[in-house]
Amino acid sequence: MKGIRKTIRNWKQYGKLSDLGEISRRKFFNNCFDGALTCAGIISGIFISFLNPGNTIQFTPQFILITGFATTLAIGISGLWGAFLSEEAERKKKVSDMKRDMAIIEDKNDAGEEVKEEKKHKVPRTLLEKAERFATIVASLVDGGAPAIGSTLPLIPFFFGGPLSIIHFSFSYVILAGILIYLGIFLGNISGGGKLRYALHLVTAGVVTLVVTLLLGQIT
Repeated sequence: MKGIRKTIRNWKQYGKLSDLGEISRRKFFNNCFDGALTCAGIISGIFISFLNPGNTIQFTPQFILITGFATTLAIGISGLWGAFLSEEAERKKKVSDMKRDMAIIEDKNDAGEEVKEEKKHKVPRTLLEKAERFATIVASLVDGGAPAIGSTLPLIPFFFGGPLSIIHFSFSYVILAGILIYLGIFLGNISGGGKLRYALHLVTAGVVTLVVTLLLGQIT
């Protein structure tokens, strides 16, 4: 039990040192929003084809699930992989820059003071490296998981089999709207106000996605 508490304390300390909270919130919002709108585009495109009387393709809930999950998998892996590499590179640079700055400070001291400075900075330097490593892993998981969540939830109605119908799409759009409203409230909580305004902005983005997809369907 003590080991678990110590681990949690260390994680909290790492989070504070690396500004993980702010970074994770931003990544969660951006990527969950991207995932939701990506899924909205896929569902809307299939919905247009489904409503087209001249369509010869037999769409089924399974078809939409396969398409949706393939996309979810792709953006999840892309987010996880890309974020890990970019975060690792940036955070290694940050630690390297800090080490260089410390070395410059130490070089200005005499031999006796240099030893003292080394001892003084040894622990924080190691702690910072651990914090940055921890932040890299967590940020990568958020980067990969958030878009997967945003693009998976709207697919839930299609798990209920039977012939594909407008009801499937209707419930999917309701879930999409719920995700966008939640993200708006999430932003409002971060900013300390304007929850309704943020929610309306995000729902508008979803509506624009639907309208543009419908217009493209009319053109093609």
